[in-house]
Amino acid sequence: MRIALFQPDIAGNVGTLLRLGACLDVAVDLIEPMGFPFGERGLARAAMDYAAHVEVKRHADWDAFLATVAGRVVLATTAGAVPLPQARFAADDVLLLGSEGAGVPAHVHDRVDLRVRVPMRAGLRSLNVAVAGALILGEALRQTGGWDRLTD
Repeated sequence: MRIALFQPDIAGNVGTLLRLGACLDVAVDLIEPMGFPFGERGLARAAMDYAAHVEVKRHADWDAFLATVAGRVVLATTAGAVPLPQARFAADDVLLLGSEGAGVPAHVHDRVDLRVRVPMRAGLRSLNVAVAGALILGEALRQTGGWDRLTD
């Protein structure tokens, strides 16, 4: 299981997801370009002291990222066809999160293997990307036994 962020706009969300990846032992892929400067110093600032505990891979673009994917790409989207409680996950899935401002473009949406949405109260647009990612990742880990490899 991996988390991938497509062209993220907000450094704080990247930091939150890096910390999530560190704590849950899940690698994080960052698909560029990003909407903010990001280097070793930015990584240390965003992930605080958790940066050394998470595997981070940066990809120059969507195609470079796809070349590294062995399993399915599962997109978190408000336009998803499958509500989270009905989605079925595999251990080698990559959970893809879109940019905060634009989501993902049509060619990315069309390429993914599964689209998942978190059911929400009517009239509200979306959750924060890091919160949605954490909810979906938690369910994926539950289904695939990923929680079993972690200790308290």
